[in-house]
Amino acid sequence: MCTKGNHETLIEMKSSLDDGTGDGTTLLTAYRRTWLPDEESNGLNHKNENKDCPLPGNLEIDKQHQSKDSVFFRDGIRRIDCVLSYTDDTTKEGEKKMERRKEFENNLQKAGLELETEDKIESEDGKTYYLKIHTPWDVLATYAEVLKIKVPFKENDIPSKREIPVAWLFKPFRLSDEVMNPEPDYFTAPFEKNKSDFFLIDNKETLFPPSTRNRIVYYILSRCPYGTEDGKKKLGIKRLINNGSYTASYALHDCRYWKRAKDPNCESERYTLYCEWARLSRFYKEQPLNLIRRYYGEKIGIYFAWLGFYTEMLFYAAIVGLICFIYGALTFSDNVWSEEICNDDIGGQIVMCPLCDKKCGYWKLNTTCESSKQSHLFDNVGTVFFAIFMGIWVTLFLEFWKRRQARLEYEWDLVDFEEEQQQLQLRPEYESKCTKRKTNPITQAEEWVLDRSTVDFFGKMVICWATVLFWIALIVACIIAVIVYRLAVYAAFASIMKDNPAQNLQLVGSLITPQMATSVTASCLNFVIIMILNFLYERVAIWITDMEIPKTHLEYENRLTMKMFLFQFVNYYSSCFYVAFFKGKFVGYPGDYTYMFGRWRNEECDPGGCLIELSTQLLIVMAGKQIWGNIQEALVPWLWNWWGSRKARSHPESLYSRWEQDHDLQCMGQLGLFYEYLEMVIQFGFITLFVASFPLAPLLALLNNILEVRVDAWKFTTQFRRPVAAKAHSIGAWQEILNGVAILSVVTNAFIVAFTSDMIPRLVYFYAYHPGNEPSMGGYINNSLSIFNITDFKSENRPDDGESPDWFNTSFITTCRYRDYRYPPGHEKQYTHTMHFWHILAAKMAFIIIMEHVVFVVKFFVAWMIPDVPSEVKARIKRERFLTQEYLHEYEIQKLKAQLEEQGNHIQSAIAEAQKHEVFSEVM
Repeated sequence: MCTKGNHETLIEMKSSLDDGTGDGTTLLTAYRRTWLPDEESNGLNHKNENKDCPLPGNLEIDKQHQSKDSVFFRDGIRRIDCVLSYTDDTTKEGEKKMERRKEFENNLQKAGLELETEDKIESEDGKTYYLKIHTPWDVLATYAEVLKIKVPFKENDIPSKREIPVAWLFKPFRLSDEVMNPEPDYFTAPFEKNKSDFFLIDNKETLFPPSTRNRIVYYILSRCPYGTEDGKKKLGIKRLINNGSYTASYALHDCRYWKRAKDPNCESERYTLYCEWARLSRFYKEQPLNLIRRYYGEKIGIYFAWLGFYTEMLFYAAIVGLICFIYGALTFSDNVWSEEICNDDIGGQIVMCPLCDKKCGYWKLNTTCESSKQSHLFDNVGTVFFAIFMGIWVTLFLEFWKRRQARLEYEWDLVDFEEEQQQLQLRPEYESKCTKRKTNPITQAEEWVLDRSTVDFFGKMVICWATVLFWIALIVACIIAVIVYRLAVYAAFASIMKDNPAQNLQLVGSLITPQMATSVTASCLNFVIIMILNFLYERVAIWITDMEIPKTHLEYENRLTMKMFLFQFVNYYSSCFYVAFFKGKFVGYPGDYTYMFGRWRNEECDPGGCLIELSTQLLIVMAGKQIWGNIQEALVPWLWNWWGSRKARSHPESLYSRWEQDHDLQCMGQLGLFYEYLEMVIQFGFITLFVASFPLAPLLALLNNILEVRVDAWKFTTQFRRPVAAKAHSIGAWQEILNGVAILSVVTNAFIVAFTSDMIPRLVYFYAYHPGNEPSMGGYINNSLSIFNITDFKSENRPDDGESPDWFNTSFITTCRYRDYRYPPGHEKQYTHTMHFWHILAAKMAFIIIMEHVVFVVKFFVAWMIPDVPSEVKARIKRERFLTQEYLHEYEIQKLKAQLEEQGNHIQSAIAEAQKHEVFSEVM
């Protein structure tokens, strides 16, 4: 809770400030005189046991009345905008840290910030100091003008025309208006200190919300110098934390998440967010985006807006994908080719050629009965429709998101933010390395720039991107290693399972085949390699991005985004690309197999195709990533926080202060949102690039994202310190990445349907090669398998003695079948491709061209039809700009009139005084 002092004078001062009848500076001066008559008037250097190094603001007052859950200074008036923590260090390095802190804190005071220190004897662990920082009105006003923070000057009187049809249907999903819109809608303008009376300022202490206050404080902290080392000026709280001078820097939550603050001056927004947003039981409710933005800032708000919109759009894709899956399940009876494979008189009589050298024997086609049935669930006519649908869906998603984003830009005062971001948000790491001043050609102002030679710049760029290419090459090497594993292990599984002992297992016995065992184990191994490489590369990517010394935070994130996404794109998708486009495509034929590195024979697909294996690969990697991601995001922070606060939980709450509670939480870090975006964009790739092979992927993504929204909300609200508020008008570089993935997805799905699926060969057979007068699929399996004479096998390809099953007898079986379209033995063109093969290839290429053009034409037409900014928003932006100019003009005129009137009064007074003086002279 947030309580005030018990002294009557202090209560009166606080009441007058709350009523708006007192000035904060005057009251604060009165407070100091009342409580500290013998101390310095600035209240910053006071008595302390450690006289050599006094603690700033360590006031000698009765601390027993100070609430331990307060977010105010001990006076109960000044709000804590930021907290720095540190511990004693008696080593020689510790003395240097102390000097840095002393210089840093002196400079903070010179910048106008007010400090108050909690001695270590007051802390729960008895060894941590907490430096609390308050930003007075004058400092807030100055930096609000510097940062061009927009402030309300008039309540918005433009009527909103947004009406939702049949709104009553959505009532169960809505939140109360108090939660959705915590503050009225205003016209706003960039704050100007000399025009403070133009803005709506009821109370200076509440004009800027806590998120804006901590943003301003962090701006000052990140640019405040603390000394000179090695001839270079050192500055910024980030460097001080890195060198151990401080252990943490954070803003305070306004209350405990499970309990509302007792003091009405505490907003208790954290409690509201926890109850209405972070609980899993509220999964069906809309997100309170305005409250999220108010509490955490626009950057986090825009992330949750995007995640929520993406999840909503996934609902439609999941429904269509589920319908396609159900269609595949309901059309089992029409699956003639699977019936032929499972038929003992057809599939049971077809002897297939060995799938590997030496250790693999001959086998019958009906052993793949179950896998062919499973393949039909995903490989049917509905799959083609779904692939085309997803190509259009992704365009609608991106275009509608642009409109949603434009609306948020207007509602959150971000329309003109881009220029501010570029000009003001310079990285302290960049500023600290600047040694040269240069005139900005646009502003004509002198500004610091980085003095680096062309050789140094291009040298570092080459090193950075060479490192990225090296790691991508390492991924390719790992994928090749997994492929070699598949080739080597398949023979072992085939030898072990030649008598199929797994058939005795109930339910799953018929599903366990050498192909399935190899695919599942290889996918799991690939997933483990992906996780290890991600862990290692993440640190490398940050290191090489730091080496480039980007100028702004936006530039830093964009560069890191491109490096990380490029790496993870190859890391996550390369195995799927292999199964989709390479496996089974370059195997040769029994008389002339193709080998990898001259040793391992390339893999073949099942007679039903490789689509079921691609679905398995996609399911394992996608589901595994989502499960592992949720464990990392939810369980790990919770365990760390539980371990860090285990001692404090045994103490009364009165001994565990607000700043100590937050200190024990996890730090989100500057790149916290980066990983959230990266996770979702990788998922977006899975549901778009390979969706033709697995229509249930959007449904899995939808279920994960419903959980993801609430897990992220719970994590931000309960497990993380309150992050520094930051502005963002869009999702940044991720928008272009999503556009690129969307375009690539059309190509990949067209190729999957054409080359991985058996859809095109079936259609060619149905319309051109069917037997009889009426089109049918009867005889398709026999038509799709070529014949090979067993005696034509090379010695290195023949199965070893004892590897073939007992039913195989060379006296009666002289040929075997394989998946291809080649002339039979004895033909003048034996073992060369038939015209049927070339017809199928032509049909595949025609399908790719037609599908791509149809989808791209529809995509571009839809994008053209849907404007990026709604007409209503455009009109409101123009209206607001007009009214802003009008009100500013009126304000200036009124101000000028007041000045002229005041000057006139002064002139009249002077004339009157002169006349009096003249009369007095005459009398004298």
